[in-house]
Amino acid sequence: MCAALPRPHQRLGLVRYFTARVRDDFEAGVDQAVYLDALMARGGVEIEFGHFLTTSVECRKCGFVKKKYEEKRTDVNMAVRILEDAYDDRFDLAIVVSADSDLVAPIEAVRRRFGDKRVMVAFPPHRRSAQLRRAADAATHLAGPVIRLSRLPDPVVTPTGIELRAPRGWLPRPRHSVER
Repeated sequence: MCAALPRPHQRLGLVRYFTARVRDDFEAGVDQAVYLDALMARGGVEIEFGHFLTTSVECRKCGFVKKKYEEKRTDVNMAVRILEDAYDDRFDLAIVVSADSDLVAPIEAVRRRFGDKRVMVAFPPHRRSAQLRRAADAATHLAGPVIRLSRLPDPVVTPTGIELRAPRGWLPRPRHSVER
């Protein structure tokens, strides 16, 4: 998907994917592991992990306690990498795929400290941030067609020959033709 974002005269140098491993949901964790393995098998993506912090939240009225999971360090990791890459002159244009307004400060810092660098944000479907848009040099919205055309093949075959298949429900249902 990231390869579809630069203009024809631009070259995509590096893709970093920031996430945290799913906890306390076995099926979701397995699905995520397959996806991450498929990304690594295809190559060209560096994966950086944050983590989930677990807290307990108690209802004041009934006393029911439930676990709450909050992803930590993912946006900080992104911020650090944007600034490091600017400092190390790894990009002329950074494309940040996010709608997280926590990234406003590092984007503003890049624009303030590195006048020759540009930052574009690409908002995921149905997500946007006016603050992030104002901080960046440019913004775009990832539309359904770009995402559909960017799906990994099914299966992805690892260098060792293992077939990684998309989890159930991740791919659209195939259209069946009706013969007359």
